[in-house]
Amino acid sequence: MSDQTPNNSRQRDAVRTQAEILDIATREFAERGYAGARVDEIAALTRTTKRMIYYYFGGKKQLYIKVLERAYTGIQEAEQAVDITGLDPAEAIRHLAQLTFDHHTSHADSIRLVGIENIHRAEHLAKSETLVKAGTPVIDLISGILARGREQGIFRDDADAVDVHMMISSFAVFPVANRHTFGTLFGRDPLDPGRRAHYRRMLGDMVVAYLRSPAGS
Repeated sequence: MSDQTPNNSRQRDAVRTQAEILDIATREFAERGYAGARVDEIAALTRTTKRMIYYYFGGKKQLYIKVLERAYTGIQEAEQAVDITGLDPAEAIRHLAQLTFDHHTSHADSIRLVGIENIHRAEHLAKSETLVKAGTPVIDLISGILARGREQGIFRDDADAVDVHMMISSFAVFPVANRHTFGTLFGRDPLDPGRRAHYRRMLGDMVVAYLRSPAGS
């Protein structure tokens, strides 16, 4: 018996419509900020109506939170997909750092959304039960790498997983968050494809050099 029933078809249409709304809303919020984005404009750019957006998401604030959830979930999924099987601690942390760089620099809208939410002091993020309950699995991953490095005597004893994550994220976010101001002041595009390999290697070198430096230095 075929599963092409009217109910199944409507469910698939609803899923596609919601995904389209989230795609457009992500772009609009990233470009215009929370205050500047308009539900009317998002509806006009999709194959739906303002009424349906409110039906699916409840309102502008709820739509924005869903956009944030999808952005952060994408980052977390990329981090969890990192395969460090068989890598020594130094190569494992280098691999994680470089893949984080790749993800952040290729998902500019997500990074802009993080910046916008910081302007709002994370007030919307704090209302997301999905993200608050998800925790930070990348910290567990980094903690495991650091523990192996300490056991082997190659990593400093006082290295902290959150600090290392901040170090990696800072460099990975910078090219997107500061592209235009940096380019204007220094005449160099931090997202220049020709320098991508250089920056990836530079990030890996910095993190490994820090972890291999003497404790307290």
